[in-house]
Amino acid sequence: MTNPTIPGVLPREVHPEIIPIYDSDTSDEETENTIGNVPLEWYDDFPHIGYDINGKKIMRPAKGDELDKFLAKMEDPDDWKTVEDEKSGKKIVLSKEELEMIRKIQGGDYADGYDPYEPYVDWYTSDVMVTPLSAAPEPKSRFIPSKWEGRRIMKIVRAIRKGWIVPGKKKEEKPRFYALWDNDDEAEERPNHIPAPKLPLPENDMSYNPPAEYLPTEEEIEEWKKLDPEDRPKNYLPKKYSSLRAVPAYDRFIEERFERCLDLYLCPRVRKNKFQIDPESLIPKLPDPKDLQPFPTSLAITYKGHNGRVRSISVDPTGQWLASGSEDKTLRIWEVVTGRCLRIWKMEESITNVSWNPNKMFSLIAVVAGDTVKLINPLVASNEVQHNTDEFLKPQSEIEKSKHAEWINPSTSEAKNGIRQVIKFEKNVTYITWHRRGDYFATVSPDAANSAVLVHQITKRQTQNPFKKSKGLVQRIQFHPSKPFLFVATQNFVRIYNLVKQELIKKLQTGVKWISSMDIHPGGDNLIIGSYDKRLCWFDLDLSVKPYKTLRYHKFAIRNVCYHKKYPLFASCSDDGNINIFHGMVYNDMLQNPLIVPVKIIKAHEITENLGVLNCEFHPIQPWIFTCGADGNIKLFS
Repeated sequence: MTNPTIPGVLPREVHPEIIPIYDSDTSDEETENTIGNVPLEWYDDFPHIGYDINGKKIMRPAKGDELDKFLAKMEDPDDWKTVEDEKSGKKIVLSKEELEMIRKIQGGDYADGYDPYEPYVDWYTSDVMVTPLSAAPEPKSRFIPSKWEGRRIMKIVRAIRKGWIVPGKKKEEKPRFYALWDNDDEAEERPNHIPAPKLPLPENDMSYNPPAEYLPTEEEIEEWKKLDPEDRPKNYLPKKYSSLRAVPAYDRFIEERFERCLDLYLCPRVRKNKFQIDPESLIPKLPDPKDLQPFPTSLAITYKGHNGRVRSISVDPTGQWLASGSEDKTLRIWEVVTGRCLRIWKMEESITNVSWNPNKMFSLIAVVAGDTVKLINPLVASNEVQHNTDEFLKPQSEIEKSKHAEWINPSTSEAKNGIRQVIKFEKNVTYITWHRRGDYFATVSPDAANSAVLVHQITKRQTQNPFKKSKGLVQRIQFHPSKPFLFVATQNFVRIYNLVKQELIKKLQTGVKWISSMDIHPGGDNLIIGSYDKRLCWFDLDLSVKPYKTLRYHKFAIRNVCYHKKYPLFASCSDDGNINIFHGMVYNDMLQNPLIVPVKIIKAHEITENLGVLNCEFHPIQPWIFTCGADGNIKLFS
């Protein structure tokens, strides 16, 4: 183009005017606040928020309260796209490009506009060449079947025929981890390898240069040599050497290696599965004691009068009178309801046992004092009962002599005092028990050897020895409530004899160290025993010869156990001064086990000279219990 004014000259190009203001991109410049990576929380207590490039403080911008912020937000139309710079404290309004970049990032797109799905440019051709690179013929080996592949195929074919490989069946992958404590069928497939236990680490005294306190003295060395190899605490003696080079060869190396091999070979290593059991399911669900009433709970009457330990008590069949025997050599008759002492008898020796005749037609007490048993009419019953008792014990002129016991008619003064018969024994008598009809009673004399158990008949004044040989130190005997059976308790066993057939029926294995007492359930199919080793054992005679239940609720020796004649109750008394009351229900159903529930612990007597409650007995009609102790008192709990 030629200049219109001057022919042949190009026109002058006009450039824009240069503005002397630096308006370049500041995205790469440093920020105004130059504190770097220092947290802004450090400046919360200062009026400034940092420093600029010249080292001057950048003051914190003024901020109003929440109301000012709200008003400014409502008046500013660009508030929705305004952000605050943390380091400078200034508000920055985002541009359209920045808003678009934020939108793309939120949508999962590329922020800089990169398109990953733009059309592909095929720089090289994808057509296959028709003419090969080489015109050499194929080798012959490519057309001959491979012998190695044939052998491999035949091996697979044989495995399929023998069933080792099942076509179409997926191979199960073995788990990498096993639940060791699960009780399922997969336990058999677990690896049974159990690593051998590791050897213990060496101790300080095994060092070649141990401290002086680890070195034994001459006396300790001599004592160590005198001990047997099995009793030695360690199989070596610590020694001290000047250097490691001076340590000799270990003389027990081969022996220890041999013992280690024996341990690995002979020591059984068994993996025991852990049972996943709920602890609450192991606790039996027992009924509430309030639902099992009535049973004795509180003290009603205290009978005071004895000056020594009260060894034995007994209640008459009507439940109106109570007899007690003490070490003060007195026998006392008490009225149960009022606690009044009616009569007192003085004996030659300490009274160890008293027992009331269970027949309501008679009023008769058997009293054991040393080697003498006295049958006494207490003269407290009705005239008719007293007359029946005197006729039942009418003195006889001729009495058959027995080599085991001597029946003696009482003197005139003794007869006036109510004594109706006296029986002398060779050894001291410790226990007496009545037959349910009241004509027979049995005595126990542990020191009498073969004549330890004797059965006596009152009407004929006869004494029989049912056993030719004693099979232990007899502690207690008891008649069966309804059958002709005799229970004999020695120190560790209870034997049941049939008196008609004269044979042993059953031998109960108690598992206790020393039996102290025994009682039979009124039904006759259950038995309880107490022992000096603090155990109470319940036996179900139809179930097993071993205890059905073993109860350990006392802290000291059990002195006596007893059943109630009518209520489902039984009790035990001990030297700890307590009485334990239990609910013991026996069902008529042979398939249902007895229900035993502890219902009450009664603090009955004070412990005197390591002795507590010496005897206990239930009331024959009411749910009451009588106790006597070493403190000389008799108590009634109702």
